[in-house]
Amino acid sequence: HVQLVESGGGSVQSGGSLRLSCVVSGFTSVSYCMGWFRQSPGKEREGVAVIDNDGTTKYSDSVAGRFTISKANSNNTLYLQMNSLEPADTGTYFCAAKGGSWCELLEQIFLRNWGQGTQVTVS
Repeated sequence: HVQLVESGGGSVQSGGSLRLSCVVSGFTSVSYCMGWFRQSPGKEREGVAVIDNDGTTKYSDSVAGRFTISKANSNNTLYLQMNSLEPADTGTYFCAAKGGSWCELLEQIFLRNWGQGTQVTVS
């Protein structure tokens, strides 16, 4: 049974930083892709960043250069370091995981392994 639990959200002023964490349990795929998605008010959920088992990363144009995705295999945790935050970054952030080598900022390929979300508010 795969579980993903996010934490680290909160309220921050424009220009500030936050680090999100996602503890992943029960996930045993050797080849995998993990990612962060967000849903802003009135908008559909969108991909923010993904990372595969080799450490290859991809970012959306809106966060490239400001956000960094990383993973710590020692504690099965996925991170999203968010710097230079803007009001447009406000939303609920979700982590997701999938097995296999296909790794893109596409919500539909992540199927059922999702966290419950953590709220980020930038004012």
